[in-house]
Amino acid sequence: MSETFLWVELYRPKDIESCVLPNNLKSTLTDFISEGNVPNLILSGTSGVGKTTAAKAILDELGSTYMMINGSEESGIDVLRTKIKNFASTVSLHGGRKYIILDEADYLNPQSTQPALRGFMEEFHKNCGFILTCNYKNRLIPPLHSRCSVIDFAIPNSEKPTLAKEFMCRVVTILNDNNVDHDKRVVAEVINKYFPDWRRVLNELQRYSVSGTIDAGILVDIAEVNIKELMHSMKNKEFTNVRKWVVNNLDNDPVRLFRRIYDNLYEFVDGSSIPHVVVVLGEYQYKAAFVADQEINLMACFTEIMARAKFK
Repeated sequence: MSETFLWVELYRPKDIESCVLPNNLKSTLTDFISEGNVPNLILSGTSGVGKTTAAKAILDELGSTYMMINGSEESGIDVLRTKIKNFASTVSLHGGRKYIILDEADYLNPQSTQPALRGFMEEFHKNCGFILTCNYKNRLIPPLHSRCSVIDFAIPNSEKPTLAKEFMCRVVTILNDNNVDHDKRVVAEVINKYFPDWRRVLNELQRYSVSGTIDAGILVDIAEVNIKELMHSMKNKEFTNVRKWVVNNLDNDPVRLFRRIYDNLYEFVDGSSIPHVVVVLGEYQYKAAFVADQEINLMACFTEIMARAKFK
C-alpha cells in the first residue's frame, strides 16, 4: 500500500497541540517552539507512542528545513556520512538552523556508527541540529546523551484513560471519514490491546477496514495474527523481521507472549521439534523475570528456535 494512503500518514498530526501526548510532555515541546530554537534531542519511548510525529510537528511549526534518516534501514557509516554532510553543510533556504531527524537511532552500531554521529554533531553544530528517536535510550552511547536533551515519552497512569479516550475520538472520526461501519466497543478493545502504540492501532484498524466493517469478528483474528507473522519469519530465517516483531510486541507481557507461542506450536512446528521448543520457551520464560533487556531475551529465544526447530 502506498504511504500516501496509509492512515498513519494521512492523519499524522501537524502540530504539537494535535498530538496525543501527556500534558507535561506537550508543555515541554511547546516551550521549544515558543523559544524558536530546538536543542539536540533524544526522544525515547515505546514503539508507536508518537516520537517521530512530535519531532516532525516541532520542526513544521518552526518552519525549519529538515531531513529524515531511518537508523534501522540506513545504518552504514558511509551512507550517514554522505547524507549528513551533503545536507548539513549547506545553508537553509528559509534561514535558521537545519535539522536531521534520525529515527530508530538505537539501531545504530554503538562501536562505529554512533561515535561517528557524535562527530557529525560537533562538526555541524552551528548549522544543523539533531533529533534522535529511540525505543531504548540506554542503547545510545553516553557521548550522545551528553550532547542532547533527553525526553522520555512516558505516559503517567493518571493520564492513560484520558489519552485513550482522546485517541478513541480521533479513530472514530477517521473511520467515519472513510465510511467504515464499526462497533465502538470493538474499536475500544483494539485500542486497549495496543495502547499506547497509536501507529499499531491505526494500522490494524485500516487492515481490517478493507471489508468495510469493524466488528467483533476481528477480535479472534487479532489474537492470532502476531503469532502467524512471527512463525512465518522464523521458518524463513528472517532475522530482521523477527526482531521487528519483537520490538512491536515489547509492550505485551513476556509471560503472555511465551504462552501464546506455546499454545500455537502444533500449528506451525513439526512434531519432532516440539519437545525441544517447549524446553527453550520454558527456559527463556523463566529468564524473563530477571533480565534487564526483554528484547535481547526474546531474540535469544527465537534465534535458538530458528536454528534448531523444524517448521511445517
